[in-house]
Order: sequence, then structure tokens, then C-alpha cells
Amino acid sequence: MLNGRDPRIDFFRGLALIFIFWDHVPHNPLGQITLRNLGFSDAAEVFVFLAGYASVLAYGKVLQREGYWMAGLKILRRTWVLYVVHIFLLAVMMGIVFFANSHVETRDLVEEMGMTHFITHPQQALTDELLLRFKPNLMDPLPLYIVLLGGLSLVLPFLLRQTWAVVAVSLAVYLMAPWMGWNLRAIADGVWYFNPVTWQLLFVLGGAAAIQASRPRPAETRGLLRQPLFMTAALYVLAAAVITLSWRWPEVHDAWIPSALGDLLYPISKTDLSPVRLVHFLALAYVTAKLLPGRAWTQHWLARQTCRMGRFSLEVFCLGVLLAPLADMVNALAGDTFTVQVFTALVGVGLMALLGAWLAFNKRLHQPPRIVQA
Repeated sequence: MLNGRDPRIDFFRGLALIFIFWDHVPHNPLGQITLRNLGFSDAAEVFVFLAGYASVLAYGKVLQREGYWMAGLKILRRTWVLYVVHIFLLAVMMGIVFFANSHVETRDLVEEMGMTHFITHPQQALTDELLLRFKPNLMDPLPLYIVLLGGLSLVLPFLLRQTWAVVAVSLAVYLMAPWMGWNLRAIADGVWYFNPVTWQLLFVLGGAAAIQASRPRPAETRGLLRQPLFMTAALYVLAAAVITLSWRWPEVHDAWIPSALGDLLYPISKTDLSPVRLVHFLALAYVTAKLLPGRAWTQHWLARQTCRMGRFSLEVFCLGVLLAPLADMVNALAGDTFTVQVFTALVGVGLMALLGAWLAFNKRLHQPPRIVQA
């Protein structure tokens, strides 16, 4: 039987949303401390993996309690909600970007955000928007989530009963996709920036992790430094951090990184979820889970605010997408000064946290009162 909600999952989803927002604001100083600057993977991997984890945790319980058809219907209903949200979010974001572009004279924000297709071919852009083929910058994670969650309605019963068989099939598809050129079409004869045919593996692995976490496991009696798997994962994470930091100084990178290693590492494709990105995220997730096995730390005040953001990840993600171009506009109008950039980054996170707090409060207001029996 699948366990209940884990506050650690909400915390890391909330943290991923903060990193995504900071990464989406150009030249943001706080973006220098996000995952993409400390390893091969970034917050996108966290978002997709935990989406799979939370989805299987939630709808797996529905399947066990109410049967497959009810679980499938609820998954498809949620998928439809995500689709509608995507359409309205894109419309609002285009309005914000056009507004910001009219005030910033030194840059073409419309082109930077990938929205020129809407200006040059407005009728076709509307059709492409409905077909999820028109995805300006910042919008890629949501269409990916829509496709992956919709596919879960077919895979969920097999994942619960034959977890490793589904993981094996998913891995085979992941390995074949780049070789066979499998991807979905986007505008201008392009393809999806997040290839769902490869990123589905991370979503499935998240679901498999949720299932495995619900099963009893023998306690590890050895210390972390005496666990070979932990040490291997930690060394890989450390090596990835050193290599990533060396990218800031090309001469240092070229001197330190042998050409044979460079041939194995590069190019590190985000579109097809390069194996070095996938392995880095899995190693990072494993090390983090080992270092933070308990839940007591999630009761800290800052951790609770982050958990609330992760609990309402869709709403907070949408707000972050809308705040990013506004923060970019304010930064540009202020001359991209360090103080203003840090200020807008912190204000944006504050607004995201306030939205999470408001949604949590509103949810409590609508809960039926508990009847205490004497």
C-alpha cells in the first residue's frame, strides 16, 4: 500500500520552483547558486522526477481504493486541467511580454522569449498553441508534464504490478529515441525542447521510487562512508560540480579535462536528457536522500514555506512563469544593477511563497469541520 504525503517531496518541489524562477530571469545573480551551475542536471530534472513520484503516489492510492477506471478518469481530468491552464497561461504571458517589450528599448523581449511566430503567423500560432507546438521560452515544462501525465493513465496499473518491467521498457525507449530521432513536432519544423520520448524515463523512475519507498527495506547498519554506492554517487556529484564550475574559465577547463573525457561528456543534451545528466540527477537524488533521511528538518519555518509552494506546485509554477518577464523588465529599466536584480529575485520568491500560504489557508477554510465525539 502506498504511503501518505511526504513533506520532503513538497520541499524539493518548492525548491525546484524557486530555482526555475531564478534561472528564467536573465543575468540574475541568485541564478548562480542553482543546480545548473553546480552539476550536469538542473531543476527541470527535479521537477519531472518529483512529478512522477507525486503522481504515482496520489493516483496509485486512487487505483488501489477505487479501481483502474476511476484512477484513469481522474488522471485524464487533471491532464485536461493542465492543458487549459497552459492555454490561458500562454495568453497572459504573451500580454506581459508585449507590455514589457514596449517599455524596454534596449532589447527585443518578444524575440528573446520566442514569440515572433505569433506576430508573423498569428492564425497558425493559435492552432500551434492548441496542439502544443507553439511553446515560447519558459513554457516548455508544462506541455511536457501534460503529455507525461496523460500517458500515466495507461501505464499506472502496469507500473504498480510490474514496476521493474515498466522501467526496463522505459529505459529501452529512452536509449532508442535519440538514435531513431523520436520526438514531437514543434513550430518551424522543429522539435520539442524537452523530448517527452526521453524525459518519460525520469517520470517513470520517479513513480518507481514512490512505489519502492512504500515497501519495507532492511535498515542500513554501515555508515555512509562505508557504503560503496553512496560513495560512488557522491564522487560523481563532486566531479560534476568541479567540471561545471570549470566552464566559467575555458582555459582551466581545457587544461584539466582530458580530450578523451570531453569526447565522452559532450555534447550534454538537455533535449534528449543526456545520460550524464540523467546519472547526475539520480546520483544527486540518492546522496540527498541518504543525507536527509528524516522529516524533522521540514518543520523549520523556511522549510515549511517551501513545502507549501511545492504542495501547490502548478499554481506557484504559473506565477513564477509570469513573474520572470516582469522581473526582467524591472531589471532592464533599472540598468541591470546588482541590487535591483537581487531585489526582484527575492520579491518574486516572496510572492510565490505568499501564493502558497494563501492557497493553504483557503484550502483549510473549505475543509469540513471535524466533529469531536465526547
